[in-house]
Amino acid sequence: MADRVFNFSPGPATLPYEVLEKAGRDVVNFKETGIGLIEISHRSKEFMAVAEEAEKNLRDLMQIPDNYKVLFLQGGASSQFFMVPMNLLGKGKKATYLNTGTWAKKAIKEAQLFGEVEVAYSSEKANFNRVPKQGEYTVADDSEYLYYVSNNTIYGTEFAEVPQTDKMLISDMSSDILSRPVDVSRFGLIFAGAQKNLGPAGVTIVIIRDDLLDRTPANTPTMLSYKTHADKGSMFNTPPCFAVYVVGEVLKWLKKMGGVAAMEKINREKAALLYGAIDSSDYYRGHAEKDSRSLMNVTFNLATPELEAKFIAGAAAIGLNGLKGHRSIGGCRASIYNAFPVEGVVKLVEFMKDFAAKNPVA
Repeated sequence: MADRVFNFSPGPATLPYEVLEKAGRDVVNFKETGIGLIEISHRSKEFMAVAEEAEKNLRDLMQIPDNYKVLFLQGGASSQFFMVPMNLLGKGKKATYLNTGTWAKKAIKEAQLFGEVEVAYSSEKANFNRVPKQGEYTVADDSEYLYYVSNNTIYGTEFAEVPQTDKMLISDMSSDILSRPVDVSRFGLIFAGAQKNLGPAGVTIVIIRDDLLDRTPANTPTMLSYKTHADKGSMFNTPPCFAVYVVGEVLKWLKKMGGVAAMEKINREKAALLYGAIDSSDYYRGHAEKDSRSLMNVTFNLATPELEAKFIAGAAAIGLNGLKGHRSIGGCRASIYNAFPVEGVVKLVEFMKDFAAKNPVA
């Protein structure tokens, strides 16, 4: 078996090694049942226990109030771009969106199919290098909700604080869920694709306030109604069993690590190390403005695309993988989600110093 590398990929992303090991065993023989995990019935008492424990641990870690449902859905976070307005907006109604990157733009496009969308802020002209400060946008009085993406993987920006508004908040937290504490009671709905900070691709977490389940228009397709899945405990159809199982194991690991507050401390330490290396000279240039920097996705550039390619290849040669930036902006990106070890960040910082010394820019 080859040695494991440090995986800086933005998603699917690195998972705790002990979770991978356990999943590997359970795929073959789940809890000594003689049946592999991906063969077992989703209606069996064994899998029902997996789903129930996963939900309980998510509720504990995020302190989710009792008047919220937790759903395990398919279709990826991108399906939520249309499910949210399909269920919660309605013809002739308005929603306010903050355009801070690719995923927000896609959500805006989908929402426009179902109602009026007011884009109250956009950093597109600056290549999405920042998120707004409070007071830089106004939420329309007749808006049903304010929608924002808490962390932007491609551009390396993140909201340091939850937006202040008396309107219902809806947030795509796909890439920073469980990386820091959040007050769920301030939101009508939170969703997150699992493959960045929670588990493998295949399941999307939706946390929705009970009263919103009755807002779905009558002509909504059955599978696209939140109420359908809430009423059936996410078992209306066969759920993505393996992905739910791995999310459950990651949640157990997170509890063992000390919970969300403990994880935030580690995440801030990792990010500080990496941003410190970027800020120590002008050799590396961060894409995001300093007060908008992400704790999860650190984006930066070197002097030329050729130098960036050399940097990425050199890093990969010593086991630092997945550092190529998104094709839309180029450069480099280090994704350091919850499961990414501090040791990998230390090794990257050492490489960055060595590379700069050996490849001076005139």
